[in-house]
Amino acid sequence: MEQLLLLIFLPLAGAIITAFAGKSAKIVSTVFSVVSLVLALVIACNFIPNASTQFEVNLPWIADLGINFHAGIDGISMLVVLLTNLLVPIIILSSYKHEYKNPAAFYALILFMQCGLLLVFTALDAFLFYIGWEAALIPIYFICAIWGGKDRIRINMKFFVYTIAGSLFMLMGIIYLYLQNPAHNFDIQAFYALNLDGAQQGWIFWAFFIAFAIKMPIFPFHTWQPDTYTAAPTQGTMLLSGIMLKMGIYGVIRWLLPIVPAGVHDWGQVAIVLSIIGIVYASVIAFTQKDAKRLVAYSSIAHVGLISAGIFAFNQQGMQGAMVQMLSHGINVVGLFFVLDIIFSRVKTNKIEELGGIAKVAPQLAITFLIIVLGTVALPGTNGFIGEFLLLMGVYNYGIWAAAIAGLTIIFGAVYMLRMYQNVMLGETNSLTITFTDIKGTEKLVLYSICALIIVLGVYPKPILHLTEASVQHLLEQVNQKLNTVN
Repeated sequence: MEQLLLLIFLPLAGAIITAFAGKSAKIVSTVFSVVSLVLALVIACNFIPNASTQFEVNLPWIADLGINFHAGIDGISMLVVLLTNLLVPIIILSSYKHEYKNPAAFYALILFMQCGLLLVFTALDAFLFYIGWEAALIPIYFICAIWGGKDRIRINMKFFVYTIAGSLFMLMGIIYLYLQNPAHNFDIQAFYALNLDGAQQGWIFWAFFIAFAIKMPIFPFHTWQPDTYTAAPTQGTMLLSGIMLKMGIYGVIRWLLPIVPAGVHDWGQVAIVLSIIGIVYASVIAFTQKDAKRLVAYSSIAHVGLISAGIFAFNQQGMQGAMVQMLSHGINVVGLFFVLDIIFSRVKTNKIEELGGIAKVAPQLAITFLIIVLGTVALPGTNGFIGEFLLLMGVYNYGIWAAAIAGLTIIFGAVYMLRMYQNVMLGETNSLTITFTDIKGTEKLVLYSICALIIVLGVYPKPILHLTEASVQHLLEQVNQKLNTVN
């Protein structure tokens, strides 16, 4: 209990101290993020990989409304808790070469966002989940609005409107479930136990799905994403793509499937169709991109589309694949955006046609970038392979044509990612890239760490699969049992 409370609120304490740390904010935030990572690893080492909820906290909060501070960790949440605490120190270290205006506020907002994310990933009370959901949005809004690039206010307003609209749909669903609950509380198990008819489950499905689909994002709720990823400061883009979109995926697994299985049964096919359309659409658009950052943004939509399809295929392989791919995608996309940030800091452009020949003058960057690209395109032996293999197997078990179309993400992804790598890294140097310098210091530390994770998780994914297997199986059994009762 104490460990989980410390895990959730340590970043908040760090955010408050960092806000008053002045020029030392960068170091202070690094220390807090590393301590949080160590604590998460300690919890992971003490975690028993079965279907139970562990390190549970259940304290009265707003008793008159049946709201408790109820949080805990199972195999599903353990994975995203590890991802969050792993990526935050990497993201902070990746910013060391930048000098941000008002750094104390910048790094405090990152840690504040970490606290909100951990609330989302551990909450077992719907009201607490919603508080974490909104708490994670506030800091990223300010990070993008204050430190973003050109046209950031308009772009950020679109992002904010999308996410707030989705949140309101979810809030309506939560309030309705609360009113249907005889115990009049927001406890997740009470929501799981509700006997709702097909019509009720149908509209609650859409209330939750829209909120989660915007966060991921899934076609056609994705239009805020490419502009936001491009205009945000790189560390903001990393937070959005590496961790925040996992809130939507996690929400589907933890809240949508078990609460409204009949709604998923009735509307899940629509969700799969939208996910597959997103895969093809984003991949085709990625081919046409001249800016490398926008290309990676569209690539992310395609990969998340496959994860979503795997979840709604609703079988063990698809769900396990989604869990593994959440971790792999987070690591890989942060690596991609960091490499592009390094390139931009040297030559002030991410235009693919203006680059070339960087491998000749920066071989270490070229090698690490290649490893990250190969992980992204799911080369066997890298972290991206096992997740995408399981996802495609899960979608195949749902329907062969769905798998055939969804599998295009691997083919298309390999083409546009390797072509981008070729145009940026290979060939002859030009007037911009001739003076390019290789990575050093914290740049090496971050990229070497990411490459090590890509290789280790690719060669030996068993611990991750073992971590989530029992919880995923229990979830599927729980939902199938409820679905049979409804039918």
